Amino acid sequence: MRKLALVRRPGPRVAEGIVTHLDRTPVDADLALVQWQGYVAALHAEGWETVEVEPADDCPDAVFVEDTVVVYGDLAVVSRPGAPERRPETAGTERALRELTGAGYRIARIEAPDTLDGGDVLKHDGTVWVGLGGRTTPGAVDQLHDLLAPLGARVVAVPLAAVLHLKSAVTALPDGTVLGWDPVVDDAAVWDGHYLSVPEEPGAHVVCLDESTVLMSSAAPRTRALLEERGLRVVTVDLSEMEKLEGCVTCLSVRLRG
Repeated sequence: MRKLALVRRPGPRVAEGIVTHLDRTPVDADLALVQWQGYVAALHAEGWETVEVEPADDCPDAVFVEDTVVVYGDLAVVSRPGAPERRPETAGTERALRELTGAGYRIARIEAPDTLDGGDVLKHDGTVWVGLGGRTTPGAVDQLHDLLAPLGARVVAVPLAAVLHLKSAVTALPDGTVLGWDPVVDDAAVWDGHYLSVPEEPGAHVVCLDESTVLMSSAAPRTRALLEERGLRVVTVDLSEMEKLEGCVTCLSVRLRG
């Protein structure tokens, strides 16, 4: 199976990215680019191809390409970001998807006045959890339900209070176990016993590269050990500059399988 991911390099204004739940600290734009390149190299080393979405240099947060689209099956739902200054980011992502040779994605959009960020959407085995916090509205959850229900998806709204996006608090392992850092998880019962508390905040963020391999931040060594004890192979990358902007491993790509 072809493994493909959309990525977008950080622009010259990346240090100006929006910060909501963290105190702003200086971001080294040059180092951010080096770290992004390391992230892309890690994907390549694990057999993933990447397609670079056209730059959006006037949008400081554009490197967080995950927020621009939700892909489910053959449907790509272009988002309508909750921060108005991020809305120009979506056009390049839509063009990249339309131009993918042989991909055949159908395109839909979240319509105004509702808003949705892709980082609020966690998918696993037919269930789509959507975070309701500062960026995604209840109406957008309804829109997503209407778009994905014909594909067999169950859409579940999840309340958020302490983090920017749902996937800033939780992500899922290949077997469906949901990882979370307890101080920012509002209700672990949402995952009905399939929840694993991790000892470090960056440890709650993983990208599933295959059925036995995950990608995560090097800033969570205790969580890495915990996952390795569960039999997973763990690939780590340094994302310190992205983490200063409330970013994580999931934010930096849109994983496509086809």
